[in-house]
Amino acid sequence: MIIYNVTINVDNSIHQDWINWMRNKHLAEVMATGLFVEYRILKLLNLQEDETGTTYAIQYKSKNRADYEEYQKVFAPALQAEGRALFGDKFVAFRTLLEEVNW
Repeated sequence: MIIYNVTINVDNSIHQDWINWMRNKHLAEVMATGLFVEYRILKLLNLQEDETGTTYAIQYKSKNRADYEEYQKVFAPALQAEGRALFGDKFVAFRTLLEEVNW
């Protein structure tokens, strides 16, 4: 399995609006692409000294790298642009690609 991890620090001034958008729109749109089989949301509990806001990690699982790459090519630009249009510079996202290791 491939895990597409999006770590997002959300400014307190938009926190509730961002949560509502994620719950009611964005997550459903990402999953509707059919390229991920599940997702999970995690809240970071330890913050850096100078960090403000709330940080989350959203992890989307895909069956393979080809599905992830299709998502990036076809769907990600518009979905990410929507978040920027709604929330501007009130959040910062850091994206990583992980492979699940079964030893």
